[in-house]
Amino acid sequence: MKKYEFTGETKVVSKSFREVTLYRIRAVVQFGHVEAGELGGWIEKEENLSGEGNAWIYGDAEVYGDAEVYGDAKVYGDAWIYGNAEVCGDAKVCGDAKVYGNAKVYGNAWIYGDAEVYGDAEVYGDAKVYGDAW
Repeated sequence: MKKYEFTGETKVVSKSFREVTLYRIRAVVQFGHVEAGELGGWIEKEENLSGEGNAWIYGDAEVYGDAEVYGDAKVYGDAWIYGNAEVCGDAKVCGDAKVYGNAKVYGNAWIYGDAEVYGDAEVYGDAKVYGDAW
């Protein structure tokens, strides 16, 4: 069952030395803490957000490139997930945080503030990366 659709609202942003068209999403069914009709964040393509589980991208958060958000993960605030990054499990990424490269955030991990997780880093379990941490 499909859990979200594109709203038709787009924005073109300069990211990683290229222009990317991002598409606003909207929930079409209720799941987790998301109500049907609720506006979500921005993705470049359907592969960025799994149609299964309770994963969701909120507000002005952006997911693009080959990045994936799945499981019960939540991305919100002004967070960016891009490159080949993965955010999954019950992980949360919020604020102005960025997860990119081949980084993976999973379990109950929480990335927030201006923190950046990148390269081949893995953050998992109950770990928290926040503030200005890299």
